This record gives sequence, structure tokens and C-alpha cells, in this order.
Amino acid sequence: MKRLLRLPADLLILLIRIYQITLSPFIGRNCRYTPTCSNYGIEAIKKYGALKGGWLTIKRILSCNPWGGSGYDPVP
Repeated sequence: MKRLLRLPADLLILLIRIYQITLSPFIGRNCRYTPTCSNYGIEAIKKYGALKGGWLTIKRILSCNPWGGSGYDPVP
């Protein structure tokens, strides 16, 4: 039962890992934050689950623009 509840989080983490392996090497190191947005997403989803961790990840990605922040920004 516990494994079934973790399924959405595991699927999101799998999607992020696929991005890291397939697309990220071609895009290059453009992240304004430490840790990178994909690593932040994995950490947030592991810590808070699919809903809250996914929401934190979306907020982080949306703030990644020239007018957003930069620097060290750990998962709360």
C-alpha cells in the first residue's frame, strides 16, 4: 500500500531523470540556481511527495528567468 502511494512521486522523479539524461546535456549549464532546478525537483518530491514537491518544483522553474532570483536556493 505504501508503495502504491509513492507511485506518483516516483513517476515524477523518473520524468526528471529522463530529462537529465536526454535533454539536459544538449541544453548545457544554464541554471541560475544551486542546486539545479531538476535536482531541486527531485529533492522536493522526495521530501514532500508529488503534490507539494511538484508545486515547489513548478514555482522554482517559473522563477528561473532573467528577472527572477539566482544563487543558493535549497528546498524549504
